[in-house]
Amino acid sequence: MRPRLLLALALMAAFAGAPAAVLAQTAKPPAAPAPAAPTTELIDINTADKATLMTLDGIGEARSDAIIKGRPYRAKNELADKGVIPEAVYDKIKDRIIARQPPPKPATPAKK
Repeated sequence: MRPRLLLALALMAAFAGAPAAVLAQTAKPPAAPAPAAPTTELIDINTADKATLMTLDGIGEARSDAIIKGRPYRAKNELADKGVIPEAVYDKIKDRIIARQPPPKPATPAKK
């Protein structure tokens, strides 16, 4: 009986690592990393031309015209706040736009 016991122990030891190998083969491979966001510059809603505005998701001719007509904007959220574009469209593009302010004009000397 001893040889059977030794054989049984040897077989159990040999198969002790088998479940990990079986699981490794049946486990799903790790998910591929998400593609990096495009490295595009932000689009300034105060200066962008119509064609550039139309590259934004949900912005066509009419909405780009409305954006241009409503200039200047103090902040990008004014597009939705003023009803220039719907909130849902704003939510899609808010990470791609900015509302830069023009540099301050130099002070003119006072006339004497």
